[in-house]
Amino acid sequence: MLRKIIILVLGAILAVFAGIEFYQIRHRPEPVVLGPGVTQVKQLSDYFSKIKGSVNDCNIYVLEGAKPGGTVLVLGGSHPEEPSSRLAAWILAENGTLEQGRLFVVPSANRSGTTVTRPSGAYPADYTIPTAWGGQTFRVGDRWANPLDQWPDPEVYIHYPTKQNLAYMDGRNLNRAWPGRPDGTFIEKTTFAFIEMIKREKIDIVIDMHEAELQYPVISTIVAHQKGQDLAAIVSMTLSGEEFKIGVEYSPKALHGLSHREIGDHTDAISLLFETPEPFLDATRGRTDAKLLLDGKDDFVVRAGKRGLLFEKIDEKGWPIDVRVGRQCSTILSVLDLWTMDHADRGVVLKNVPKYAEVIKRGTGAFLKDPSKADPKSVYYE
Repeated sequence: MLRKIIILVLGAILAVFAGIEFYQIRHRPEPVVLGPGVTQVKQLSDYFSKIKGSVNDCNIYVLEGAKPGGTVLVLGGSHPEEPSSRLAAWILAENGTLEQGRLFVVPSANRSGTTVTRPSGAYPADYTIPTAWGGQTFRVGDRWANPLDQWPDPEVYIHYPTKQNLAYMDGRNLNRAWPGRPDGTFIEKTTFAFIEMIKREKIDIVIDMHEAELQYPVISTIVAHQKGQDLAAIVSMTLSGEEFKIGVEYSPKALHGLSHREIGDHTDAISLLFETPEPFLDATRGRTDAKLLLDGKDDFVVRAGKRGLLFEKIDEKGWPIDVRVGRQCSTILSVLDLWTMDHADRGVVLKNVPKYAEVIKRGTGAFLKDPSKADPKSVYYE
């Protein structure tokens, strides 16, 4: 009896500490200091009231230029465990200014996914980007929404409206739930709200930023809906000739639920998806810690590459976070520049956002603002 009581007490103590950690992960504040270009902050529920007050009623940072032009939406955090997407969005919101057009920036498209880590994945709870003022900490997150927000998973996820069968857990995957529906699941309501936003704001281009494991064939590329194939191709040629190699993949017409397919099919917008390499996600990786997330170095992934098991090159230098964030920033800037060249009346001219080489030289943290020194009214939390 004494042994049972001791085991019960120890189990209760472990449950308490685990509960505290889970609560801290879900509620860790992530400050965004509004940059000089942000003219207003909207909520996703402004476009669909049924998600008002939910964890996915995310912030939308709106940058507006003095000269009228087009409108672009940039999504970070569709898969929160792919950190360069969120960090690039942070840089846009905290630094960017517009001379023409409008830019909508979403750092946490699936905010629910930022509040949990992958079961049995041994993920760290958070990571810290070094800055001159001491560092900023971010939640690591998961590919899928938190089960606390949508449960249970179906045995087979049936995509709406195509009825295509997908993996059961992808019912909580934001990038398998487009275009969504107003009376659907929590995640389907989230994507439906974004579709309503895209239509109402007459958005010209939607950019969905991602990262991929090196064992995944769609990597270091721009995935483009057929409406954006020409734009993606010229962006690829420009960047590959001037900054870094990036390819183009065409969105498969028979593969449904993804942003690069459904946004283009269900709205007037051009839909593009970026993929940068992230060794942290590879199945052959070693210890899954914040260090791997940030420096992108893993001996096991390197060995897999030497055996021809990867779709992207890797060496002892790895794929550091600054390289990945720099790729996201430069690809966004190139899309906007080349779009504006061909659509002067619908141009979107973005300034004060660093390119690839500058992010690598100065580090991602150089472009994050210190919330403790900012006007509290200009600090929002993700």
